[in-house]
Amino acid sequence: MSDLVRGPDGLPRCAWGASTPDYAVYHDEEWGRPLRGDDALYERLTLEAFQSGLSWLTILRKRPAFRLAFDEFRIERVAGYDESDVARLLADAGIVRNRAKIEAAVANARAALELPDGLSALLWSYAPPPRAARPESFAQVPALTPESTALAKALKKRGFRFVGPTTAYALMQATGMVDDHLAGCHVAAPTARDGMGA
Repeated sequence: MSDLVRGPDGLPRCAWGASTPDYAVYHDEEWGRPLRGDDALYERLTLEAFQSGLSWLTILRKRPAFRLAFDEFRIERVAGYDESDVARLLADAGIVRNRAKIEAAVANARAALELPDGLSALLWSYAPPPRAARPESFAQVPALTPESTALAKALKKRGFRFVGPTTAYALMQATGMVDDHLAGCHVAAPTARDGMGA
């Protein structure tokens, strides 16, 4: 289990989660924990899209600025953005200033509003059954899966942008739709109850 690292607190973590203090907190408290709620999942979907081609650490450190810039990722608010908001965001040095990704965030909010059962229900409908065991190493963690490929296709069909199969799988990992913490990691595995509710 060379992909596990024991941190200064003595707890074994997935190696990436021990690489910086920011990652340690994110790994221990957020990544892989089941997340529900349309706005909460819209935030993660948006940030995963902004991360494309960049380090997740960059996005994580800019997340407070993103939340401020995007009205705390409230879908109804972002869906109402116009060209003046796009210009405002392009001038905001606190976030990643990429026109295509900003416009995708707005388009995705509008697409989310059109979902009859909401974004959370759609995303979770593609969650695979839990694995029998956690992966032993990073080599056993896929970059994409049939479920993430199907999810990306479903989102694209509904007008979402910047969500390919790899980004969809990263979203699944981050929001607990799959548990990719390694065997031996101190973070508790989600229980069946964690996946309940909307």
